Amino acid sequence: MSETSSSSPATRSEYSYAFLIIRLWLGLRALFAGLEKFEKSGAYSFQAYYENMGRMAAGITGASFLPLWATKLFAMSIGYVLIVIGVTLLLGIKTRLTLLAHGLLYVALSFGLMVVQEGEGVAWLGMHVVLVVGGLLLAQYNRFALVRD
Repeated sequence: MSETSSSSPATRSEYSYAFLIIRLWLGLRALFAGLEKFEKSGAYSFQAYYENMGRMAAGITGASFLPLWATKLFAMSIGYVLIVIGVTLLLGIKTRLTLLAHGLLYVALSFGLMVVQEGEGVAWLGMHVVLVVGGLLLAQYNRFALVRD
């Protein structure tokens, strides 16, 4: 009876490919989530971004105990942060650190949705957090990276 060792080259390759798939999916998701915040009526602009994020901040403040200054600070930066996280994940730049930032960002977004009692959004973000955790667990198999951790 023979057992396959967990450190065989085939297994390491499978983990590397699994990590690459998670990394690419999370990178694309973050990139496009950030870009969509710049969209209004099919056009992308900084003006649309600040209008969209201002509306989002005011809505969260109006439905929760969070002050407007805090929701505005978060909302005005989130699109840019998502784009940077998306690009760095796609390119494989400091992947562990980027995944940690990505996970913390999703926890912060979840908190915002929790305080306005948006259960479906929290569950949706929870699935993203699980994917980030999976990515962090597989990060040791990151063979396709520009800048390693």
